[in-house]
Amino acid sequence: MEVLHQRCAGLDVHKATVVGCLRVQERGRVRHEVRRWGTTTAELLALGDWLRQAGCTHVATEATGVYWKPVWHILEGELDLLLANPAHIRNVPGRKSDVNDATWIADLLAHGLIRASLVPPGPIQALRDLTRTRKQLMREIGQHKQRIQKVLEDANVKLASVVSDVFGESGRRMLKSA
Repeated sequence: MEVLHQRCAGLDVHKATVVGCLRVQERGRVRHEVRRWGTTTAELLALGDWLRQAGCTHVATEATGVYWKPVWHILEGELDLLLANPAHIRNVPGRKSDVNDATWIADLLAHGLIRASLVPPGPIQALRDLTRTRKQLMREIGQHKQRIQKVLEDANVKLASVVSDVFGESGRRMLKSA
């Protein structure tokens, strides 16, 4: 099978650790070098240094929850990064370990067998985070309003039958005067 990337790496990312497998093909031989790092900024910077010093050009990692994001942000702009959907790169059944996963990802990347997931540019990611936070806050406001109306009903305060919006200007004035 054709090798597209002579020097690439696969990263198996977890909450507290990152296992990296550097795959180097030279003179028809393939060499794998595996290392483990923590997920602190200093450790991730060391991971980036190791990959650059080894001449790595491409890096692939699985989209595991939010754990991939710090790794992505540290390596972004330095290397060609590829984020893979875990369902698309499942390893064959059998012995599963972090080292095996990282090696498998590196081998798939070397042969161009990983379909990249979309990672939006930074400003779009920030906007998405803001809109998701706003949506969650609006949902919580609704839940609190319903809880307050339930307490009022349980206390036999039938304010909702007198005003259309308990939390409108008139409803709030009535609540303050009670």
